[in-house]
Amino acid sequence: MTEDTRRTELLKLCEERIPGANLALIKKAYEFAAIAHQNDKRASDEPYFSHPLAVARILAEELPFDDVSIACGLLHDVVEDNEEYTYETIERNFGEDVAVIVEGLTKIKEYFKAAEINKAENYRKLLMAIMQDIRVIIVKFADRLHNMRTLEFLQPEKRKRIATETLEIYAPLAHRFGLGKIKWELEDLAFKELNRNAYDDIRKKLNLKRDERAAYIDKFLEPIKNAVEAKDIKFEVAGRPKHLYSIYRKMIKQNKPFEEIYDLFAVRFICESNDPNDCYTVFGISNSIYIPVPDRFKDYIAMPKVNNYQSIHTTLIGPEGRMVEVQIRTRKMHEIAEQGVAAHWRYKEGSIGKDRNVDGYVQWIREMVDNAGDDDLKKNIIENFKLNLYENEIFVLTPKGDLERLPVNSTPVDFAFAIHSNIGHHCIGAKVNKKIVPLDYILNRGDQVEIITSKNQHPNKNWLKFVKTPKARSEIRKWLNKEEEKFIELGKDQWEKKLKKLKLTIGEAGLAKILHRNKLHNQRQMFKMIGQGTLSADKLLEEPKEKEHKLLGSPSVEFEDFAKSARGSGGELVVDGEDIRAMLSYAKCCNPIPGDDVAGYITVGEGIRIHRKICKNLIEKSKEEPEKVVSVRWPELENSSFLTGLTIRGEDSAGMLKDIANTIVSYNNTSIKSISLDTGDSFFEGQVTLFVQNLEHLSRIIEKLKKIPGVYSVTRMNENK
Repeated sequence: MTEDTRRTELLKLCEERIPGANLALIKKAYEFAAIAHQNDKRASDEPYFSHPLAVARILAEELPFDDVSIACGLLHDVVEDNEEYTYETIERNFGEDVAVIVEGLTKIKEYFKAAEINKAENYRKLLMAIMQDIRVIIVKFADRLHNMRTLEFLQPEKRKRIATETLEIYAPLAHRFGLGKIKWELEDLAFKELNRNAYDDIRKKLNLKRDERAAYIDKFLEPIKNAVEAKDIKFEVAGRPKHLYSIYRKMIKQNKPFEEIYDLFAVRFICESNDPNDCYTVFGISNSIYIPVPDRFKDYIAMPKVNNYQSIHTTLIGPEGRMVEVQIRTRKMHEIAEQGVAAHWRYKEGSIGKDRNVDGYVQWIREMVDNAGDDDLKKNIIENFKLNLYENEIFVLTPKGDLERLPVNSTPVDFAFAIHSNIGHHCIGAKVNKKIVPLDYILNRGDQVEIITSKNQHPNKNWLKFVKTPKARSEIRKWLNKEEEKFIELGKDQWEKKLKKLKLTIGEAGLAKILHRNKLHNQRQMFKMIGQGTLSADKLLEEPKEKEHKLLGSPSVEFEDFAKSARGSGGELVVDGEDIRAMLSYAKCCNPIPGDDVAGYITVGEGIRIHRKICKNLIEKSKEEPEKVVSVRWPELENSSFLTGLTIRGEDSAGMLKDIANTIVSYNNTSIKSISLDTGDSFFEGQVTLFVQNLEHLSRIIEKLKKIPGVYSVTRMNENK
């Protein structure tokens, strides 16, 4: 085919599909790009210009938008591939609109060239490019679609990278812009590359059942079609295309085989009148002929999806008890379902007024950017971006009956921020269906939600654990950051005033010592704690005091020494009925001592290692090598006792050591081997080693110690290691 023939065909296609298109602009772009790429080749060894030409044809035939988009499709690689062509060259020859879009496309390619698809800055720049002109992403979809259709000519590693990028970014983005047809093809092409075996298996099974499905659908449809025709409703019935990746994803999600996926039997009614009432009539007729499945009805006409998708979905039990999914929509709804923003653009261009739905497609991006500061945008952009792309939705009602769209698993706090930022900031509770619920309550489709506010309430960091919407997350983070800065400024002011009053100058070395002594990470943390009142400047400037040491009996016991004594007092361990102490060692991970329920693990070259039975390491080993775990127990010694240790913590007071000692001795004349208390800052931590007869004896003593006024905790010594 000659150059003239290809150009003529493209212009004819544009004239047919885009009435009123500026054919002179498209012709000029065609000739300009053909010259710019005349020496370039693709990986398939074709002339490179075949690619921009294919992109332009997709934009004219499959994704008809406008003449500027088609010109940009022809020119989209010119600046990147040729140093002599710049933004200024494009602007001078084709105007600012074309130049801005071509520049945006060039930058998007640069952002993801290094395969850094999870780099936050790349996501941010992608969103900015889309916000500048929505046609940037439309041309990019056409570019990516042709690249995916010709993926086989690239190296395997590059194919995998592009397919992954397509599945993670471009297919979900196409869905968000309502481009259903483009989304499905991008997903299937990526699926084919990333999991060829599963792709071929599903395709083969679909082909084998094709005739059987067609015959069944004809049988299912006959009574519905007759009844609808009797109502004088003009309609078209179409089979729903079977998208392989969608089937695969449902198989994985539902953990079901291919044969059990519901929508293998699916049909679509398209009403030609564009009157939604006709859709409800068809819906009523269908439900009167076949039994509907209640929980599989969705009315996206009354409540459109966020990408403006509208249709009625219902699942009916047809002949032989088989389930059939039926979609019912008008012709206009069908065009929007297939071509989304492109369809809205055409309706906008063909009318005097502006179609607000076009701007609505980028509103979610604008809100994401507007609701976040620079730091928040960079840190959380990937999380927010992916949430917006993949979220399923529910509709909830305000007390006045207005609908509010939210992601699945949203909470009253998400709802409050969606209504108004001020309501979110002062949200203290909520009523769902007139019943009080907590703020982390998961909302369901159709819930009526009333928010209870208080002027004294403000966001707190715990809300971040359960909110779902980017707006709520962003508003909460902004408030917390603002509050943190206020405390830091207040603390810094208090610190500087204290130093000035005491006429002190503290250099970097001195400040580092203060931070280290108080276990603080940095100055900001110090200032924040001073500002919050949890730390005083006076305490920070105090010289450290030596700890007071109160001692009765022998010195404070180190755990290793204690454990050695304890194990010696407990008699020789019995392993599977035999005394084989020489072969034993004790695990450091759980530090078993007499009184513990224990088991042995046979090691290589180190005998049997003793663990507590509740030790996580032993539990894991017993799963992997149960044959190496042996039964072990401490011997039962008559009229004997074993050594154990306790760690006691609490508030220091006069006579505390005496109270602890008396409490232990007074129960069954228990013998104490050693007791020591370290005190400081009005608190104490003590260690006691004592002889007990059994675990019940020990438990009773622990209970009595906990009842001493000022004692906060009593634990076995090995539990603290």
